[in-house]
Amino acid sequence: MEAVVGDVVAPEDLLKFEKKYNSELAKGAVSKETKFEYAWCLIRSKYTDDIKKGIVLLEELVQKTSKDDSRDFLFYLAVANYRLKEYEKALKYIRTLLKNEPGNKQAHELEKLIDKALKKDGLVGIAIVGGFGLAVAGLAGLIGLAVSKGAAKS
Repeated sequence: MEAVVGDVVAPEDLLKFEKKYNSELAKGAVSKETKFEYAWCLIRSKYTDDIKKGIVLLEELVQKTSKDDSRDFLFYLAVANYRLKEYEKALKYIRTLLKNEPGNKQAHELEKLIDKALKKDGLVGIAIVGGFGLAVAGLAGLIGLAVSKGAAKS
């Protein structure tokens, strides 16, 4: 599963699908397949703005398709949000997919990966906040010590 979320699109592939997308857009209508291919390339980009653009396209596709047809869109929305470290959103999408397809093994694997990242991220956040709290407490202690020594000298 890490290969799926870590996959980076080749710049020439992204360019190829961007041209196809823009060509269809100029003609007035982009096919569902073209929009998906372009979004799939965008979410595999190494650039955050491309990933966000891909998310917008995938969300449009989800809104315009039936529950049965939305599997790939939901899966890749979860992947894209995972790549942006938006783990809560990623979980929302993967759990929606799992509600529709409880036996989807790939979705279960991605859910475990997201949960793991969410827990790790939460622990890192707690450690940072805890470390900050210790630093503030230590600083306050040093100030208190300095004040008390200054008061003792007077």
